[in-house]
Amino acid sequence: MSLLTMEGIEAYYGGIQALKGISLHVNEGEIVTLIGSNGAGKSTTLKSICGQVKTKGRIEFNGKDITSEQPHMIALGGIAHVPEGRRIFPKLTVKENLEMGAFSVKDKRLIKQRIEQAFIYFPRLKERYHQAGGTMSGGEQQMLAIARGLMMNPKILLLDEPSMGLAPVLVDQIFEIIQELNEAGMTILLVEQNAYHALQIAHRGYVIQTGEIILQDDAAKLLSNNQVKEAYLA
Repeated sequence: MSLLTMEGIEAYYGGIQALKGISLHVNEGEIVTLIGSNGAGKSTTLKSICGQVKTKGRIEFNGKDITSEQPHMIALGGIAHVPEGRRIFPKLTVKENLEMGAFSVKDKRLIKQRIEQAFIYFPRLKERYHQAGGTMSGGEQQMLAIARGLMMNPKILLLDEPSMGLAPVLVDQIFEIIQELNEAGMTILLVEQNAYHALQIAHRGYVIQTGEIILQDDAAKLLSNNQVKEAYLA
């Protein structure tokens, strides 16, 4: 069953068209990856879903048209966006960052439960609980950004370049955690320049180029596709 569907989405920055009729879907329980080079429109696609970019076309989530919804209402409806560059609150502690992720949750016991759940996936964060986010390593900050996204108990997690700037051992760790989240039931739309890692853990994939989807297939088939190999796996 399709949880998220985009149909003919166009997006503009001023007079520049960033997306040219993007259509894709994410089924419940899937990891779907969107791969492409810098400037291809990957991040803009996620921002369009979250209402951060004005669009033409139709975006449907969980059976509801959210094309014209305000960003905070989209978030409350079950879409969590972990943006490129982590964007944690550097002066706030891990605890405070996680609490900010649950901004609309009034039940303190529920917030505590979700923090404990996050620590199952990210035990390092428990060790850094009272440490300012900006003093942690890049990998730890990425873990915090993902954990903060989970605090609203979303129906789908949008991840934008989670491996960017990380050492190879941390990249492997982040992708393992993404797989674990999915195995626990989380639906994920993953934007990645690291096409090899993304396609290894995804169920399906889309290739975007200059604002258009040029290929879509099962992830395993995209991994063996010569066009994909030459452009993104070489």
